[in-house]
Amino acid sequence: MVEAERVLPEIKAIEREMIAVRRKLHANPELGFNEHATSGFVATSLAEWGYRVSRGVGETGVVGTLTRGHGYSLGLRADMDALPIHEMTRLPHASRIDGVMHACGHDGHTAMLLAAAKCLAQRTEWQGTLNLIFQPAEEGLGGARKMIEDGLFERFPCDAVYAMHNVPGFPAGRLGFHDGPFMASADEVTIRVIGRGGHGASPQHTIDPVVVCASIVMALQSIVARNVDPRHPAVVTAGAIHAGAASNVIPAHADLLLSVRALSPEVRALLEKRIRETAQGQAASYGARVEIDYHHDYPVLINHAAETEVARQVALDWGGPDALMDGLCPLMASDDFAYMLERCPGSYVSIGNGDTARNCSLHHPEYDFNDDCLAIGANYWVMLAERILR
Repeated sequence: MVEAERVLPEIKAIEREMIAVRRKLHANPELGFNEHATSGFVATSLAEWGYRVSRGVGETGVVGTLTRGHGYSLGLRADMDALPIHEMTRLPHASRIDGVMHACGHDGHTAMLLAAAKCLAQRTEWQGTLNLIFQPAEEGLGGARKMIEDGLFERFPCDAVYAMHNVPGFPAGRLGFHDGPFMASADEVTIRVIGRGGHGASPQHTIDPVVVCASIVMALQSIVARNVDPRHPAVVTAGAIHAGAASNVIPAHADLLLSVRALSPEVRALLEKRIRETAQGQAASYGARVEIDYHHDYPVLINHAAETEVARQVALDWGGPDALMDGLCPLMASDDFAYMLERCPGSYVSIGNGDTARNCSLHHPEYDFNDDCLAIGANYWVMLAERILR
């Protein structure tokens, strides 16, 4: 972690405020495209510090803009939405909304960028345009895409755009960088197997879709093992089978739900091709048929080399080698910041969330963002902005 004495006095002065904001957001989580209170708080804060505030960008998104003279235009993005998870931390600032929780650290991401916004508004070591992008609905709903469709980069042009996400299991406050493909594409597939229902005592008169689903699931395992180059990561997960309601009734159809991930567009296309062929072939061998709804979600997140190197150098110059993560590899998780990186050069930065016994994985009901990271993350945003906007 960066040594405490390297943190800017302006950031140190508001650290308690940062923690209070983060915990307030954690206690009052909102799901994607419903971040009304959160976006209202963000907008009010930015306006108070002198930013020109645009609300309703991508439904509930907020963009704060501060311009000083002419020059480079930089975008910094934080996500605001929570997850439909029942919190089990029992912390004093635990969610007050039953079944909704900040289980991915977006409360921390928002708090860090707000703190950086306040600090940057006070400092004069930069010129150009700063666009602070507070994005809704990252968790599977494509809030970044919605903001782009709403004219994000036409209304708020950026020469580069950056985002930051916490990573449990890495030392708290260390910063990680990886150019090239860094996070996987994410596709959701529903395969409806249509058979012929009947009495469980007379299976010979039916075409059992549950058996067909089981056969498809097993056959799908060979795709990554035997069709994908082992040097190229890929994941095909069968997450759910929905069929029937009684032990003695063979249903007429069954639904199989898949999550499909890859770190290259070529592998992503290959997975779709083989999943379709496998499902159709297995079903046909039983006399059944399939209807496939293949939904393409987030693309591969690809960090740009030059922008990633700038980001890495800022961390290195600020905190030395001890500020950097060791062993950060591409992740099979996904993030819709990928859409922004398709439109604008930039990079997705990682910040360690700690490796203590309490530190759970993301999307876990006992997860909590590590407040020790707030000052580091906010300070890094200030250092990056001032390096780029000189």
